[in-house]
Amino acid sequence: MSAPLPRGSGESSAHHGSRQHTIPHDPEDEWEEQLSVEFSTDDDEDGDSDREGEEHSYEGQGPYASRPMTGNYKYSTMGFWSSDTDLPAEAPITRRQILRRLGQVGMSQIFAEQLSSRYSRTRTRRHQGSDEEDEETEGGYGGIGKRRRAEDKYPAVPSDVGRALMGSGVFGDNDPYGGNRGNKKNTGLAGRIFKRELGLHTGSGAQLQNRLMAQSMIPPSAADTIIHYDARCYSGQFSDDGTFFFSCGQDFKIRLYDTSNPYRWSYYKTIEYPYGQWTLTDASLSPDNKFLACSSIKCIVCLAPTDPNERADPWLLDFSTSGPGRMRRSGFSAHTGFGIFSIRFSGDGRELVAGTSDQSIYVYDLETRQPTLRIRGHDDDVNAVCFADKKSPHILFSGSDDTTLKVWDRRSMGDSRAAGVFLGHTEGLTYVDSKGDGRYVLSNGKDQTMKLWDIRKMVSTERFDTIDPTKYSSRFDYRYASFEEEDYKPHPHDCSLVTFRGHKVLRTLIRCHFSPPNSSNSRYVYTGSYDGKVYIYNLDATLAGVIDVKGATQNSRPRDPDLSARFYSVHGNDVISTGAWRTCVRDASWHPSAPIIATTNWSGWALSAGTCTTHIWNDGVEEDEADLHVSKRVNEKLECEENL
Repeated sequence: MSAPLPRGSGESSAHHGSRQHTIPHDPEDEWEEQLSVEFSTDDDEDGDSDREGEEHSYEGQGPYASRPMTGNYKYSTMGFWSSDTDLPAEAPITRRQILRRLGQVGMSQIFAEQLSSRYSRTRTRRHQGSDEEDEETEGGYGGIGKRRRAEDKYPAVPSDVGRALMGSGVFGDNDPYGGNRGNKKNTGLAGRIFKRELGLHTGSGAQLQNRLMAQSMIPPSAADTIIHYDARCYSGQFSDDGTFFFSCGQDFKIRLYDTSNPYRWSYYKTIEYPYGQWTLTDASLSPDNKFLACSSIKCIVCLAPTDPNERADPWLLDFSTSGPGRMRRSGFSAHTGFGIFSIRFSGDGRELVAGTSDQSIYVYDLETRQPTLRIRGHDDDVNAVCFADKKSPHILFSGSDDTTLKVWDRRSMGDSRAAGVFLGHTEGLTYVDSKGDGRYVLSNGKDQTMKLWDIRKMVSTERFDTIDPTKYSSRFDYRYASFEEEDYKPHPHDCSLVTFRGHKVLRTLIRCHFSPPNSSNSRYVYTGSYDGKVYIYNLDATLAGVIDVKGATQNSRPRDPDLSARFYSVHGNDVISTGAWRTCVRDASWHPSAPIIATTNWSGWALSAGTCTTHIWNDGVEEDEADLHVSKRVNEKLECEENL
């Protein structure tokens, strides 16, 4: 059985739309795939193209003439030709050059005829080369590779439902004195502290003021510390008690930091999983912080102790078979029948739940060291899983590339059917996060939206059986294409409470989270973004704040020719002197008891490396022109280096 390829922009499986097609692994394909990512024609925030002076026009006829392309392209029946290359006239350019120059169009549009028949239920519309707008196709969003223009029908902002939630007491508190609309002397942080010291608020009033102070402390864009890695960072989180932070890299290493003093980190330990495939996809700390489980695109989970004095080899947990095994430092070759994209500890630390590439959810018992449950409950990769309640292991959430978020009750799994389904995303889901109360869940989607759900509003399985969720998807390839607002059409069966938009879920599986109850009063939801920012939203879908990680890390390390050249932007034969500094915030974590957000990013020249940044609330000090903020730049062990 062939091993599944890596996917996402850092997990390279061959996705056309939201479906995966397992093909033989070819290193050259990874190279071309990476090139296609780094040659995205998206403009920088300042409006300047990464390739200055290049004309943007398209001439000729053919099936792609109705879509704009970048560069001086001509088309004939023999293929694409480019007048700005040294190729002779009437000579087709190579597949690599196509990938380099057509990132905005997307692979699904270029090689549409090669797509699988797995979507045969949905009609395929072919490009006609007409200037007329495409007519609506019955029951869906049109054919493979072509995304219809649709009027903007996003939910209203601010959301009435979200405002009601903000006033319910479940998601923070409203200021009875007018909040930010009132007198800043009374409602600002200094005013609240002054009144607290004077004893003007007592009892429940004092508690309310403390909560309002906590939710007003949103960290700024200025980075206190920038930790540089020589590999992309895929995820990073604080422990539940805030005493640990870990970051996972594409070099199969997990760095652990002691954050018992959240303002002064110290390097703790590095755990290595040397037998992974493509990258580490996820990691999870046990509730007691004694163990860390990490996954790759294999069916093996590495379970390692966090104690720096523990030198025993970590356990390898095979989710495809029963029985434990110790990692051997040589000669180990794990079965790779499927890959694991998401891993989570249960609230009691006795079980692990995993989402996999074989369309399944697995539950693994750590006491017996064997999987106890497999639910093949999706029609595509399961990118994210979590437990609904930290106090109970019975309810599970799973998000998939089949566009659905499903709810599973392990107490009633006799027919292997979901307890209910959340419908509303029109593209695959990249992440799922539970509030931990068994009721609210948050998801990020490739349709460029984040959605809040209430388990009481889920669609029943009986009703879901009458709905085909795939026909509401445009199936654009998020690794290569851009998603424009006119390409969006609302899901007719959307049962979400609030829809958040403004961030970019492109190239890789961007993560989202609820803000913690102590340090933010559970007031916000937040997400990473491909444009190098952290977006923090109020529950009414309005922006509460934006952390510009790209701006904070810009040019914070010199170009390094020794870093893997394959991640640099390529122009001719020059592989190290071109390629702008770019940042993609893949994950972010809000400290549970301090106003600090830590981000883990793809960051560097042409996204070649990784960074972890810390952003500490400082009451607007970064806005003081007299106080020049300088971030501390360190290596993975928090040591200062001359080149940083």
